Amino acid sequence: MPFIHSAYAAVENTTVDSLVNAIIVGLLSPAIKFLFVLATVIFLYGVITYVVGSQGSDAKLDKGKKVMQWGIVGMFIMASAWGIVKVLCDFFGSCSQIGF
Repeated sequence: MPFIHSAYAAVENTTVDSLVNAIIVGLLSPAIKFLFVLATVIFLYGVITYVVGSQGSDAKLDKGKKVMQWGIVGMFIMASAWGIVKVLCDFFGSCSQIGF
């Protein structure tokens, strides 16, 4: 029976603030950082494709432009996601605990 009481006590001490902190710190922050880096790499790939394509191939120029545009869109989405996390963090009042 002591195990049941300690498990119940652990659940009882969990607050919305600590749950939001755990989700932000453990899941959202690393995912957003990874996807932002991925979008930056995609953008740089588009730049390289555009520069290489500028030596005569119109298809490579178009492909480079499209990849750069999608890279910028991806970076914008990740910056927006980080802003949404910041708004949620401010709403729940947990920003000081995770370094915002």
